[in-house]
Amino acid sequence: MIQVFGASWALFLGMFMLMIGNGLQGTLLGLRGEMEGFSTLELSIVMSAYFAGFLFASKMVPELIRRVGHVRVFAALGSTISAVLILYPTLAEPWAWTIGRVLIGFCFCGVYVTAESWLNDASTNETRGQSLSVYMIVQMAGIVFAQYILSQGDVSGYTLFIIPSVLVSLAFAPILLSVKPTPAFDQTKPMTIRRLIEASPLACFGMFMLGGIFSAQFGMSAIYATRAGFTVGEVSLFVSAIYVAALVAQYPIGWASDRMDRRLLIIGVCVVGAMGALIGTVLPGSLFIALVAGALVGGTSNPLYALLIAYANDYLEREDMAAASGGLLFINGIGAIAGPLIVGAMLDVYGPQGYWAFLAFLLGAVAIYAVWRLGRRKRGELDLETVPYAQVGPSTTPIVAEMAQEVYIETEIEDDDTAQ
Repeated sequence: MIQVFGASWALFLGMFMLMIGNGLQGTLLGLRGEMEGFSTLELSIVMSAYFAGFLFASKMVPELIRRVGHVRVFAALGSTISAVLILYPTLAEPWAWTIGRVLIGFCFCGVYVTAESWLNDASTNETRGQSLSVYMIVQMAGIVFAQYILSQGDVSGYTLFIIPSVLVSLAFAPILLSVKPTPAFDQTKPMTIRRLIEASPLACFGMFMLGGIFSAQFGMSAIYATRAGFTVGEVSLFVSAIYVAALVAQYPIGWASDRMDRRLLIIGVCVVGAMGALIGTVLPGSLFIALVAGALVGGTSNPLYALLIAYANDYLEREDMAAASGGLLFINGIGAIAGPLIVGAMLDVYGPQGYWAFLAFLLGAVAIYAVWRLGRRKRGELDLETVPYAQVGPSTTPIVAEMAQEVYIETEIEDDDTAQ
């Protein structure tokens, strides 16, 4: 892993700064929106807009890259991000923030696709899995560090909006000065949703629900924490707990995934997460309870994303694995758009408890559906030869999804060669 980081340190440094910028603006808008007097519905629409932009970009940016090249797309989208971040405090209106969030979501997805294609190009068959692991660590570290910056600043001022703008701009330098200007780029056409559902109903259902869970954590956690009466520092600590737990839990869940029936692990992970969310409904205004609940939900829901992908691949032919990633991303994206809107309504009706009740319901629903599928589909020969678990997070773009699929395929090929 040290060798992988040493070979692509500039790329990882640039991605780290990008993740600080993205992690900071997400939490910051929730806090500033509350201060500006936005209604819960208005904030929900603002937060949902990011995921709409992200979903559109995952379809459109690859074509932009083919037409004008990586460097131009990267520079154009990055400049737009910097401009929007500066404009947020000057146009503190729900409609302006909604448009800004669509643009930010679109541009961040495009920037990730571009940078991740360079990462994929720099990886070999032997290092691709390690590159994904380092990339996941960099992503989580950037989001957590963003919360620390937020806790040290003034939400009512301009500085916290300027910092992510500057970081995004500075992220260009290490990336553009250290990588090839035009890596190869081919996007596999996604499998139809119908075929994907037929192959693995549980993975598709879980991905849809997980989209709502992740968007609630990424978009609405600061709004919940504000409604619960937490200070800015406590909000930052709460959001950090979600992502630190996710990073720590990836490895043990991945280890278990390769050694047991994944359906049983999915059920267990969802039950733990749902129990954590139910704990949060008991005393939603307690910081300690919120930290415990956030860690349990974050530590289960984020690894669950990679677990569901691995489970879907257990029922796919090797040549279909890459194609399936597009369909799974689309299903997850639809759920992510709906998540903040539903959470916002539940916050209005039930107060801070509504945030945890929403998460508990979705995680519980996945667990119940997995139990039902356990009885419907018996464990057979195809499921016995499981593919390896690869670390990949819920903020995945088509590039990282296909990198993960390549890890599955390459490992299967190696296993076949060893068996022969």
